[in-house]
Amino acid sequence: MKVELHGISKGRQGQALPETTLAYRTGEATVAFAETEQRPTVLGLIASGRMRPDTGSVTIDDAKDAALLRRRVALCDAPDVNDPHPDVAVAGVVAEELMFAGLGATPLHARRWLKHIGYPELAGVPFSAVPTAARVRLLCELAVLREGVEGLVLVHPDRHGGRPESWWSIVQEFADRGLAMLVIVGGAAAAAIERMPEAQR
Repeated sequence: MKVELHGISKGRQGQALPETTLAYRTGEATVAFAETEQRPTVLGLIASGRMRPDTGSVTIDDAKDAALLRRRVALCDAPDVNDPHPDVAVAGVVAEELMFAGLGATPLHARRWLKHIGYPELAGVPFSAVPTAARVRLLCELAVLREGVEGLVLVHPDRHGGRPESWWSIVQEFADRGLAMLVIVGGAAAAAIERMPEAQR
């Protein structure tokens, strides 16, 4: 799968998102730069087929098909769109996502799932207190439970603090598992990732 954004922009004179061209594809982790409070979410929505750009076009495997893009690409942790409520316990967020994936969604199912991926101690922790790397792992693992998901657009993980090294390796793992990974970050995180040897793969 290959998703391409060709000269897209949003808002008057590109205020919500200036002209942007990028591509992400199966088996690769791609970094996109976007700053200000609004732009990372706008770019994430457009890159996952959930918002139409004012200029330019978005294609999936050379076709303009927003519905197909929405089915095959999950949007993760976009502020004010689908980021978990900070006060909800991790087990509650997990149970809800298990339900959306058509799986058992009781508190017991949630705790078993957390144990399976190695985070049993986080079950009762408010999502706002989850370390950034664990947050990235949890939200990406939950997203790929949904049928047909082949790519993930992760929005602004650097806003939660921590060193990019702590979560970039997780993003690479998902790419190695065959997912198309697009991560939208600010300038400092983009520069840090660019310096990592793994980012040159």
